[in-house]
Amino acid sequence: MAWLTLYLLNVLWAVAGTSTRAQSSCSVSPEQQPWVDGLQVLMENSVAKSDFTNPSILIAMNLVGTYNLEAQKILTNRLMAIDGADLTSGQLALTIMALTSSCRDPGSKVPILQKKMEKWEPSSPGAEGSAFYGPSLAILALCQKNSEATIPIAVRFAKTLMRESSLFSVDTAAVATLALTCMYNRIPVGSQENYRDLFGEVLKDLVDNIGLRIKADGIIGDIYSTGLAMQALSVTPEQPSTKWDCEKTLNMILNEIKQGKFQNPMSIAQILPSLKGKTYLDVPQVICGPDHEVPPTLTDYPSPIPTSASNITVTYTINNQLKGVDLLFNVSIEVSVRSGSVLLAVLEEAQRKNSMFKFETKMTSWGLMVSSINNIAENANHKTYWEFLSGKTPLNEGVAYYVPFNREHITANFTQY
Repeated sequence: MAWLTLYLLNVLWAVAGTSTRAQSSCSVSPEQQPWVDGLQVLMENSVAKSDFTNPSILIAMNLVGTYNLEAQKILTNRLMAIDGADLTSGQLALTIMALTSSCRDPGSKVPILQKKMEKWEPSSPGAEGSAFYGPSLAILALCQKNSEATIPIAVRFAKTLMRESSLFSVDTAAVATLALTCMYNRIPVGSQENYRDLFGEVLKDLVDNIGLRIKADGIIGDIYSTGLAMQALSVTPEQPSTKWDCEKTLNMILNEIKQGKFQNPMSIAQILPSLKGKTYLDVPQVICGPDHEVPPTLTDYPSPIPTSASNITVTYTINNQLKGVDLLFNVSIEVSVRSGSVLLAVLEEAQRKNSMFKFETKMTSWGLMVSSINNIAENANHKTYWEFLSGKTPLNEGVAYYVPFNREHITANFTQY
């Protein structure tokens, strides 16, 4: 009987709907569109300026329609050359989706990801919610390439999420929602198996999780998690118990754009699809061809509100009080930088004034991140990292993008999660 069930599922699969039409969506008005166009050009122009290959940028470019064909070519060729065996499941999934959106065959990268996920299991019960972010991307990518073969993996994954989803951040819950929505859409209505019921039940928990993070002003989590959350809430078959006002969220994001909050290419890559009515579920439907929209001239793009040319004073504290770390310290310094400078300039000025404040950075998809201060480095095995705070509030931007204000107190705190 098992083979008969699979055969019938195969037959039904051929006619199963795969629509990604939004359940709840809103759109940017023509008057506001230049702000969105300006973001896209900023993101695409970053490709030639960076050696870091970010598949999320290529996905966004292809979903909304590429302006910069050279940037598209650079990213596509770099991703084609990457060895999938060297990537995490999340990185590999994004690479597969990026190449798929460029109408390129990911080749062996798909079976490599399939094998990774067949062996996947959470590190421990109650594992950090962030540990599910990459596997959620993997389910999404595999669903789009071969959803039938992904069923056993997705079922096991969904059952795990039923126990763990309350721990998720907005980003993780959103990506997991997109992944299981893809699987839900590919299961034929009337299938004898209860896969749709399982995926629907988990989706309800996930979107309720997201719904609890919707703030009064429309932001979901924080402004940088809102883009993925908008994608998830616009396509999921389940809606959160907390009603979502898409227009309010969109208007708040546009206000943040006008304030210059979206300068990081990765942050743009995550918000841009939602601003142009697309989601990651649209990746398989991208049509590649020679005709591309001509971008508006640069003079058409409005600019964020300028800052003054005066100097500001920032207090910068480095703090390590973790037990088991040999060198303990809590030291502060006051530095002066030009108004509008990013936090990285504060760190560089502090280091110039006092060698006690030496630091090292590494490049990530979100830009430069501080990996070490005074030779005390982050360590994934020990679950330690350098967390930056304004007062007592964790920063949601990296040091190369966060702009301090006058008399602000910034702390770099060696933290264990």
